[in-house]
Amino acid sequence: MHPVIQKTRLAPTPSGFLHLGNVISFLITVSLAKKHQAKILLRIDDLDQKRTRVEYIQDIFDTLDLLEIPYDEGPRSVSDLQQNYSQIHRLPHYKQLLEELALNQLVFACNCSRKKIRESHPKGRYTGQCLTKNVPLSEQGVSWRLKTVVGSSPSMNRYPNSRQVCQIPDSMNFFIVKKKDGDPAYQLTSVADDHYFGVDFIVRGQDLWDSSCAQLHLSSLMPYNPLAKTTFFHHPLLMEGMRKLSKSEGALAIRTMRKSGMKKEAILTKAASFLGIQIPIRTVEEFIPAYLDSLANPPFNHRNLE
Repeated sequence: MHPVIQKTRLAPTPSGFLHLGNVISFLITVSLAKKHQAKILLRIDDLDQKRTRVEYIQDIFDTLDLLEIPYDEGPRSVSDLQQNYSQIHRLPHYKQLLEELALNQLVFACNCSRKKIRESHPKGRYTGQCLTKNVPLSEQGVSWRLKTVVGSSPSMNRYPNSRQVCQIPDSMNFFIVKKKDGDPAYQLTSVADDHYFGVDFIVRGQDLWDSSCAQLHLSSLMPYNPLAKTTFFHHPLLMEGMRKLSKSEGALAIRTMRKSGMKKEAILTKAASFLGIQIPIRTVEEFIPAYLDSLANPPFNHRNLE
């Protein structure tokens, strides 16, 4: 039995130009939303103003427009984002959540440098060096880390119809919820935003499994446990040969494809081929049944191109 899904989201970060991997994840999200008649939110994570650039934001709208990828809620332009949907408008809410975590003694201050953390663990992982140092949370230039040893491991609702205990991975132990510059960190803002907008279905790559577990753990420490009823779908990692598809200005950046004269049909067909769909795809409406069919036939599901 499939879960009841009401809303999912496209959640790009404007820290680079969108690439084919982003588009494939968008198309998977849209396909599953249409299957369940769920609404789609465009949520642009623009809080990190040092990395956010207007051209990256515009690239998101250009890509969605070119490929005619639909969404029901969210900004329709750069100015609409800045005036109505930017995460900056939700800063008071994030800060309230941070204050609640501090009040409940669920966070501690850390003044370790990145160099010190890298040198203290073979894989550069943080191991809780400041957990018992009692560095004041009010001290300037410290990050706030979550006491991930608190509580039990939450379980994740996995699409289509299973549950799995989600223990905090070593890579996410004592993860940061407030950065040294004072801004709330991604894990906290993501949980807060999904709850704020009523998102109950999260589609993301398998490489973000650790992040999902961290967010579930954070959610379980909040009074209303906002992700308790959220369903997750982690699609397999999308690869180009031996490399993960990632933000780039290279051949797989949508911007590059557009400038080289590639049309919507060619980009959609190329995206579909990474999922083992070997037929021409002219529109999103053609992609959806082709993807859902591939999902139902595992031998052809998410085949990486070599």
